[in-house]
Amino acid sequence: MPELSPALKDYRNQIVNSLTPSLIRVFNNRCSQIPGIIKLTLGEPDLNTPEHIKAAAIADIQADDSHYAPQPGTPELRKAIADYLKRSLNVDYNPDNEIIVTVGATGALNAVLKGILNPGDKVLVPTPTWSMYFQLIKMNGAIPVQINTAEDGFVLTPEHLQEVLNNEGKGAKAILLTDPSNPTGRAYPAEILKGLAKVIEENDMFAISDEIYGELIYGDTVHHSLSQYIPGNTILVSGVSKAYAMTGWRLGYVAAPSEVMEIIRKVNNFLITAVTGNVQAAAIEALNNGQNDPIEARKIYQERLNLMKTGLEKLGFQMAAPQGAFYIFAKIPDKFGQDDEKFANELSEKGKVGATPGSYFGKGGQGYVRMSYASSTEQLKEALKRIEQFIKSI
Repeated sequence: MPELSPALKDYRNQIVNSLTPSLIRVFNNRCSQIPGIIKLTLGEPDLNTPEHIKAAAIADIQADDSHYAPQPGTPELRKAIADYLKRSLNVDYNPDNEIIVTVGATGALNAVLKGILNPGDKVLVPTPTWSMYFQLIKMNGAIPVQINTAEDGFVLTPEHLQEVLNNEGKGAKAILLTDPSNPTGRAYPAEILKGLAKVIEENDMFAISDEIYGELIYGDTVHHSLSQYIPGNTILVSGVSKAYAMTGWRLGYVAAPSEVMEIIRKVNNFLITAVTGNVQAAAIEALNNGQNDPIEARKIYQERLNLMKTGLEKLGFQMAAPQGAFYIFAKIPDKFGQDDEKFANELSEKGKVGATPGSYFGKGGQGYVRMSYASSTEQLKEALKRIEQFIKSI
């Protein structure tokens, strides 16, 4: 096996070298080594991609669609995305120059952040949140400024945002907001978003709105978007992964004003050249003809949410009521203290249930664990039994 030349020992990109691995993935990998464990650790739908979407991809392959697709995405898919956003949010984006297709929503975030950030820029990140945001921001030489929303019920208020902008977040270039939230499942009501929009606009900031869970909302909750109130400031990121059970297809998109989309599109071209053609064909089918797919998924997830919430509350867990996504962010019973990592490790080793430590999601997560209910009802029932036995054994 070849050995690296000693002269190249300092080859590493120093910024990338300083980044830590995803603790969520590290913990999940460790849990995977425990025989018989039920893992509620990752945001991976257990549902299968709907048949009509798979058929569209197969038909595209059989039609010999094997050449490079247009770099920003096929015109048909960009139109499907524009039509979907108009239908679901009543927002208008020109598919020719205000929408691009990316390799997943993570690819979309990479293109956006590389396009707008310079070294030293500040990006505000309400926490707890998906921890990869911090690393993506740092990878571009920028500075993530965490905003602990625990005392706000995990929904950032306009007043709190303004307070941060007056202090450690002063001069921030952007705010990166997830709605509905991973890990808390909280969704932003229209009045809060309107207030946030006012503060964002007055402070001349970008609003990067990650809406990958936008179709997965429950009860009377309605999904709203900052793009409805400040379209000139908003960069909307989403994709088909969660709502259509297409995580492995890796299809995301960005919608934004044409002026900023010009640079985001340039970055995306350099990163990927183009998204796979048959994947785009599947996404066209999902967005144009799959309106009922998320509705059916919501029914299943709603039942699982009710099951988990009721079961965990009986066992002494507390939580802000989830309204979207497929996670429960539960405060561990008081008798276990605040060391969520210790609790999660013991639960995985002794109780054979994997739940991700809340502190991995940033400030405000200490003393919590995240559990995904994107697993079968049978597994969730068994997980609750194991959690109950674990708690009684301590």
